[in-house]
Amino acid sequence: MHGRIKLKTTEEQAEQKQKERLKKLHFYETTRSACFAKRKAGILDEEGLILSGQLLAANPDFATLWNFRREIFLHLKEEKNPEELQTLFEKELSFLETCLRVNPKSYGTWHHRGWVLDHSPHPDWKVELELCSKFLQFDERNFHCWDYRRLVVQRAEVSPQEELEFTHKLIGTNFSNYSSWHYRSTLLPLVYPDTECRVGRADEEALLTEYELVQNALFTDPNDQSAWFYYRWLLGRADREETVSCLYISREGQRLIVSFSHPVNVLLPRDELILFVDGLPLRVTWKSPHPQLKRSAIWQLSLISSMICELPPNTINAACSEHNFKVHWRDGRIQRECILYKGRSESWCRDSATDQQLFRCDLSVEKTTVLQSELNSCTQLQELEPDNKWCALTIILLMRALDPLGYEKEMLQCFQTLKATDPMRTAYFDDLLSKFIIENSILKMEYAESRNLTNLCHLDQMQLVTHMNLTSNRLKSLPIHLSMMQCLEVLEASDNEIESLEGLVQLPRLQEISLQNNRISKIGDLRPLASCPSLILLNLKGNPITEVPDFESELSELLPSLKDLIV
Repeated sequence: MHGRIKLKTTEEQAEQKQKERLKKLHFYETTRSACFAKRKAGILDEEGLILSGQLLAANPDFATLWNFRREIFLHLKEEKNPEELQTLFEKELSFLETCLRVNPKSYGTWHHRGWVLDHSPHPDWKVELELCSKFLQFDERNFHCWDYRRLVVQRAEVSPQEELEFTHKLIGTNFSNYSSWHYRSTLLPLVYPDTECRVGRADEEALLTEYELVQNALFTDPNDQSAWFYYRWLLGRADREETVSCLYISREGQRLIVSFSHPVNVLLPRDELILFVDGLPLRVTWKSPHPQLKRSAIWQLSLISSMICELPPNTINAACSEHNFKVHWRDGRIQRECILYKGRSESWCRDSATDQQLFRCDLSVEKTTVLQSELNSCTQLQELEPDNKWCALTIILLMRALDPLGYEKEMLQCFQTLKATDPMRTAYFDDLLSKFIIENSILKMEYAESRNLTNLCHLDQMQLVTHMNLTSNRLKSLPIHLSMMQCLEVLEASDNEIESLEGLVQLPRLQEISLQNNRISKIGDLRPLASCPSLILLNLKGNPITEVPDFESELSELLPSLKDLIV
């Protein structure tokens, strides 16, 4: 009827939208082609800025067009005077802010903004700080903006102290600001450097004052993860000092093993690790205990946590009263010495786990008091929030920091609480518990037997162990790092779920292995044992492989040194 607006039908609306899309597509493709044509022809003018700007305003993630704009600016830099160029750059910054409103997490836009300011005749970095603060109000976890802010802070020469106060302000507004907590962890070591010059750690007094801030966050919202993660950083420790933790010499095996506090590169330069015998340098070839290990803490003259080398013939003279072995690492800054006396079949020199402060730091009276107070507070919080897994996990870490052996029983109870609270992560908690059980075994020097293990770790600390009992655990494999246990003679691993023996490689002294009631199913699973020349006893009773036809004959070919097979 007259005077009434005609409403379009659904079909008409769809057709109209399709026409609009085609129109936009045509404009987009035409403009894009024009930009590409100008770039190919080397025409770098302001029209190229206009054309590329029309596309980037709608789609800021077109990286090629940002590159095109930078090429134009570099060209115009040679043609325009500083005032004209400054005006051009200021217009670009305004355009970039428009693009960021379209997509605040555009990699290309943030990168281009930094480039523009670096090439601007008169950059105003203070304005950029305000811009970052504005965008962080919209999204406090915008890591693109945080990365850009770090660039701005560097260029504007903002002090770490000012940035630390900035994080405090944001955290005070919202305890859930994970990015601010993380940024704070990078600033504290700069504002309050560690008095012992440990890289990445802040002064102890500064760290202790941080606990109060975290406590406020935890009791305000116990289920928020941000403050709990920061709490774990506070409980952390600096990297241990690089050392040669153990030097072992075998007269019978004519080999030397070097263990390190940190994993080292198997392919390190020949002159980085130097062996001296009786004061004279000896050229040797270093290798890792296992061919698959590329980083390790042992050096059998190879790369991992340990390295091994075979000594040249006649290096060890039976008639000599003693031989002095010394290794130089890191240009001689790190050394370890060991003496092999006449009549001794082996010798070693090593630090104990306690001496190395391997699993915890020496605590001052003040820090012990603060951590004990934190443990009490977390225990109270757990009573209020019994289903809070972060609280239970932090209690475990506090116990480990204070006294890992004294709190052993309580730690086991906390793990039961954790698994009941978060059953989906039971496997993770089991692995973490295994790690702590092994650490306690090393601290107590009770290597022979461990229970409730789902994985093996810290094997570089068991390099001198000869007998290991892993019976009745839940292990699914014997990992390649087991090859670092070069002195191992007897391994009991019955009643597990073991399917892989990849770690039982090149163990020269291994004589007996018990794998009863596991899941070894094919002859190929036993192939690693062929590299263990001293193996004489193997127990495979209760494994599926015993039902394979001709299993025993194939095994005798694979392991000719084997004298006793139990099936």
